[in-house]
Amino acid sequence: MNWIVAAAASAFFAGIVSILAKLGVKTTDSDVATALRTTVVLVLAWFVAAVTGALGGIGAIQPYTWLFLVLSGLATGGSWICYFKALSLGDVNKVTPIDKSSAVLATLLAIVLFGETAHLAVKLVCAAVILVGTFMMIERKDATPVEGRASWLVYAVLAAVFAALTSILGKVGIDGVDSNLGTAIRTTVVLAMAWAIVFGKGKGGLVRTTQRRELGFLTLSGLATGASWLFYYYAIQTGVVSVVVQIDKLSVLVSIAFAWIVLHERLNAKSAAGLALLVAGTLLMTAFA
Repeated sequence: MNWIVAAAASAFFAGIVSILAKLGVKTTDSDVATALRTTVVLVLAWFVAAVTGALGGIGAIQPYTWLFLVLSGLATGGSWICYFKALSLGDVNKVTPIDKSSAVLATLLAIVLFGETAHLAVKLVCAAVILVGTFMMIERKDATPVEGRASWLVYAVLAAVFAALTSILGKVGIDGVDSNLGTAIRTTVVLAMAWAIVFGKGKGGLVRTTQRRELGFLTLSGLATGASWLFYYYAIQTGVVSVVVQIDKLSVLVSIAFAWIVLHERLNAKSAAGLALLVAGTLLMTAFA
């Protein structure tokens, strides 16, 4: 199925984003990093919308659809801001699994709101397996201060909640709208939100002090994000939401692999077992799409 291939591509690029983002916030403020990266995503999104001829459909978008596109953009912005903050405080191997747990909430919401009840028992069992695996992967190191540990966890959980809302609102918001155009509109909302937070907090001056190396990683992160979004929103527009969000969350495999290679972060036995459960639950749910 084309939408399954698109969801897999989305997962690959999303996994790369986590590593590039981590490298981009070593010294850069997380709010500034979010705004800079979103600028790159915006340019890419509108370029793709223009090249594919999607811009012609902007006048046909109904007010109801505009509302949900904007709401989806706000949810995405909230997710990104919290996710970048969590990455700046914690390890990729800690933050990413919690962020990916949004798939469980998105699946439950899709069942209730969209009536995606085919193989309901299997989906619920898979969701439970994924959730257990996620909890097992929340590794806590004794060397991490208690206050900092609590902070990254709160931000990571908030990122997951907003990400789940993005999936559901995006499904409604792109009904009858070209996925590329929907992505471009949504990104515009995120950009406005991100820069409003930067200047609202008086962090505008920090933009000029961003290290060139980290700016490069943030740019690459934005490009990878744009690619992930384009594949993801095409997949949820043409496929089964409860399955697409699970495939997309397999980006955790890419993130952990690159975290091991680039950042030298290691999984202990408990975390590895949790990862195995997460992957198994995701693959089983996909098999019953």
